[in-house]
Amino acid sequence: MAPRVQLEKAAWRWVETVKPEDIKLEHIELAYRIRLPACKRGTCRRNCKGNPNCLVGIGEHAWLGEIDENAFHNIDDPNSERRDKNTFVGLTNLGATCYVNTFLQVWFHNLELRRSLYQCHNSRAQEHNIKSDYEPQSICEHLQYLFALLQNSNRKYIDPSGLVKALGLDTGQQQDAQEFSKLFLSLLEDTLSKQKNPSLQNVIQQQFCGQFSYVTMCNQCGRSSALPSRFYELELNIQGHKNITECVTEFLKEEKLEGDNRYFCECCQSKQNATRRIRLHSLPPTLNLQLMRFVFDRQTGHKKKLNTFISFPEQLDMGPFLEGKQGIYQKCVYELSAVLIHRGISAYSGHYIAHVKDARTGDWYKFNDEEIEKMEGKKLQLGIEEDIAETVKSQTRKPKCSKGYHCSRNAYMLVYKVQEEESLDPSRTNVEVPAFLQRLVDQDNHKFEEWCNEMADMRKQSVDKGKAKHEEVKELYELLPARDGEQYEFIPLDWLKKWLDDSTATKEIDCSLFLCSHGKLHPDKVGDSKRVSLQAAQLLYERYGGGPRLDASSLCRECVGQRCRVLRLKNQLNEDFKEVSNLVKRTLSGEGYWVGKASLRSWRQLALEQLEEDEHETKHSNGQTNGQGPHTNNIKEEEMKTFNEDIVCSHGGLSILETERKLVSSDVWTKLREYFPKAPEFTENQEPCQQCLTLEQEEKDNEAVSKMMALDQKNQLLNLFHEKNRPTLTKWPQGTDVLYIVPLFFVDEWRKFIRRPTKSSPVSNVGNTLLLCPHGGFMFTYDSLINGDAQHVALLWPNEWDVISRLFIVDQPISLHCFRQTTPTGSTTQYTTQPDLCWECRESFLFQQQRDLREYTQATIYIRKVIEDKRMVKEAAPELNASSSEAEEDKDEHPKMDGEKDPDFSQSQDGAKRLKLSDSSTPSTAAVPVTNVTKLGGIRRSTRHRKLRGEKALIVSANQTLKELKIQIMHAFSVAPFDQNLSIDGKSLTDDLATLGSLGVIPESIICLKADEPIADYAAMDDVYQVRMPEEGFKGEHSTGLLQYL
Repeated sequence: MAPRVQLEKAAWRWVETVKPEDIKLEHIELAYRIRLPACKRGTCRRNCKGNPNCLVGIGEHAWLGEIDENAFHNIDDPNSERRDKNTFVGLTNLGATCYVNTFLQVWFHNLELRRSLYQCHNSRAQEHNIKSDYEPQSICEHLQYLFALLQNSNRKYIDPSGLVKALGLDTGQQQDAQEFSKLFLSLLEDTLSKQKNPSLQNVIQQQFCGQFSYVTMCNQCGRSSALPSRFYELELNIQGHKNITECVTEFLKEEKLEGDNRYFCECCQSKQNATRRIRLHSLPPTLNLQLMRFVFDRQTGHKKKLNTFISFPEQLDMGPFLEGKQGIYQKCVYELSAVLIHRGISAYSGHYIAHVKDARTGDWYKFNDEEIEKMEGKKLQLGIEEDIAETVKSQTRKPKCSKGYHCSRNAYMLVYKVQEEESLDPSRTNVEVPAFLQRLVDQDNHKFEEWCNEMADMRKQSVDKGKAKHEEVKELYELLPARDGEQYEFIPLDWLKKWLDDSTATKEIDCSLFLCSHGKLHPDKVGDSKRVSLQAAQLLYERYGGGPRLDASSLCRECVGQRCRVLRLKNQLNEDFKEVSNLVKRTLSGEGYWVGKASLRSWRQLALEQLEEDEHETKHSNGQTNGQGPHTNNIKEEEMKTFNEDIVCSHGGLSILETERKLVSSDVWTKLREYFPKAPEFTENQEPCQQCLTLEQEEKDNEAVSKMMALDQKNQLLNLFHEKNRPTLTKWPQGTDVLYIVPLFFVDEWRKFIRRPTKSSPVSNVGNTLLLCPHGGFMFTYDSLINGDAQHVALLWPNEWDVISRLFIVDQPISLHCFRQTTPTGSTTQYTTQPDLCWECRESFLFQQQRDLREYTQATIYIRKVIEDKRMVKEAAPELNASSSEAEEDKDEHPKMDGEKDPDFSQSQDGAKRLKLSDSSTPSTAAVPVTNVTKLGGIRRSTRHRKLRGEKALIVSANQTLKELKIQIMHAFSVAPFDQNLSIDGKSLTDDLATLGSLGVIPESIICLKADEPIADYAAMDDVYQVRMPEEGFKGEHSTGLLQYL
């Protein structure tokens, strides 16, 4: 089928030859496209919206093809949650608990530990009523129940949230996995030691505990002392090593104690050089080797991960590492039973998985939270895990491994079990779940089976319902096409699509949006509706309801006739435009008419918009015609709204601006009136608006008066205008004992008026009350004016004050007086003000100033880096993009337009200017702006900070700590916090926990930064950016104060 635009043109092509009064039924049916042929399935890739008879591509393919039962529901197969045969059960990741899941799987596969936990006394589980859910309390009870579920549950994975909650772990914060292992075993050991069964009290020691001693030998006397100790894992440094043998050798190597680290010998009774080493005495059945991948980075102050390849064997002989004859009497050959992997390059993020060997079958399994994967050929395979770290910047090639060895850059813990002789006794590898726990497991399995059955029933119901609707829709769809000569109705296309979309609820049929102003089907809505048979429409309305119903009688003759008239005018518009353009160029003869130049330039567009409005009058029922009011179209304010309105003044008369209008002939005006019958009409003899002429003359007179006033005031106050011969407080008295004070704002506004009297309003009064407190007292002292408060005021000579008092209304005179007194000890000078100083408000003002400097938020400070020769970086060279220079500041500012506000003042309701105050309840505690500084003579200078090269601006708050500021500086200058030496005004900043406010850092402060030494590898600081808060430990039974860690 042809595109929608082509169908639209074809539907109205007949208007070129048919007048509105000659329209017949065949023309109406052409406009509504009743006779367009219906599309066949397979010919249209999508529905033809311009053809009301096209019923292809509206969603019917899902109902006419083969039935797909999965399309009738969104319920997953419950059997996908069922445990596969001959495999293990996974554990749900609760957010960031993958490290917990890996250790739980490793400990579950320790058969001796599992068997011992099953033997623990649990009266709560033994007496539990199966009608309610079992809720373990202690850590031991949680592990019992969890291990029982891991062994005999029918679920594919189980939820460990009960145990995680009992441990007090934050599920959204990843903890130190190695530290978690130590603390959990310590907690479990403490819990089992309280069991009444003696065989259970030392299970952890029997399984994981070995013994060594720290042996120290004095080099002077040869005396040796041994400090025995126990271990549950060996922490092996991997930096600089290639295999486990090298790591263990370094762990046991001799250490020299010399210099400040010398050993105090009891025999020699003095500090002596000595040697210290670790001597292994016994090894546990389960040997945990912690590979220290996560180490502290001094440069960043945080942990980082070492991605070093370490080779380790499947069989490890620890005999050579045992002292004396211990290796002869003890089993020292171990077999690899588990490898714990950390995938990721950062110590603060990544993912933990475990490779564990099944003690019964010897098969290797990969435990990745909920997913369990069996390795092929009973071999450990680490290849996939090693690919995760390929984003590390410094790549190293994976070394080749000999047979029986494995190599990993992500393994952080190796679990070895002592090699046992092969035994035919199945009890050694079979661990039975006790009856009281099996009863709880059966209860959980029963709940799981009930859930599976419930899900299966829901799937079946959805499928049955879908099949029934499939037959219903298929039957109805076959009835939809309306054949020639049969009765028909129109149904909204969107409704039909939603009816065929089973994922949405079918609502009643709503055709109200398709009606024209005459209550019939609008011609423009034909493309959004479909013509269906009367039989199909009858069935749809019976089942779903709605309305109003649109049949053959709903075709609107009035709308078709209106559209015909508009389209014919559109076709004629181009010819009329050419004719008007030619007539305007001819010499005017006879009577003329005034037309706005803007209207004349855009009259074709205005006419087209009017025709469009008429064409879519049902859409714009509130629209008005040209000459009567504005269109409803979205036209910019600058654009013409109605024809010829651009020469209509605000009083409704002819505009006085002759440059904006043009005389046209009566022929041109007659042609334009055909399109704009209501447009304003002005003949050639029409007089311009008298009111506008009067206002124009008054404006000219006012401008002349303003110029005369400005010239007179300038001549009388010439020095004040040019800022020449100004009073200076440091040199005062200068021929007078009295100076007068006015707000600097008054002088600035007055100068603006003098410079541009026609653009600025004249100044009528001097608002001195804004320099006074609510009690009428002056806010500044002589000393404060010298020290910077003069930026708010302007000083006047007495003769200048006389002129100002005569020219302007002064609400309150303010003067500064100087008195000299001669005493036997010498002469003294006293300064007073009129009105007198209000000490109470002055103190409040100063207090508020200091408070603002200590309680700021989002203020700017500057960090200036110091180079080795103790000078600032290129101090004499300001940056090109810094604030404007003093030369630019000294230039005359362009006067602000009327209504523009000064940043230091606000307009009150009575029109007087007021100095901005802080939000304090006391009005006198004014926060004085410091955007401009006035020299003592009253000349304003720029105080904006001029940023230098090597200097950067930071946004800080007063309650921010120095440590947080150092982190910001690290981001800006790439200098680690430990290498930053900060100072302000020569005072070092060292207390990292102190706030910037307490350290005296105020807005616009300049802090000097000196770096101790450059950092070679800034990539090492990546981990710092990821740290947001310190890690927290977990809280378990009997663990208060013991298991809190960072």
